[in-house]
Amino acid sequence: MEGMIIDEGVIVEIVTPGTGTPVADGEVGEVVVTSLNPDYPLIRFATGDLSAVLTGQSPCGRTNTRIKGWMGRADQTTKIKGMFVRPEQVAALVAKHHEIHKARIIATREGERDAMTVQIESDATDGSKFESAVFETLKLRGTVVVLPKGSLPNDGKVIDDQRSYD
Repeated sequence: MEGMIIDEGVIVEIVTPGTGTPVADGEVGEVVVTSLNPDYPLIRFATGDLSAVLTGQSPCGRTNTRIKGWMGRADQTTKIKGMFVRPEQVAALVAKHHEIHKARIIATREGERDAMTVQIESDATDGSKFESAVFETLKLRGTVVVLPKGSLPNDGKVIDDQRSYD
């Protein structure tokens, strides 16, 4: 089956993250859900997940709205190896270790498994000295790469999810 068919009792919108402005069909945006279920109502609940509306009829013949499925996160929080990694955790890692100037988490795939690389700007040259600090803070093991100060882009991104699920 192609895409995910949305239940008739749920209203799903795809919007520009942070603004709530609807995007055109086919464009990627944040999934916002409205469910008027009296037991658990949701009114424009922003899920933080990215997806896009699939146009046209489903190959199975159903005409309900379809979305492509999960395409990433609208914010920088991401799940790596089954654990959520948040920007606050990266900030805590930097704050605890004065020799770390800046850090960035890179999430990739190695075959069917998630992989995590922690890029650290530091005057130190040996990344192994930071491995236990990374595990202690993030609760995940990953490759630590030490970079010279000024190497990471100044774009505000501390978690870079480079995985593709196509």
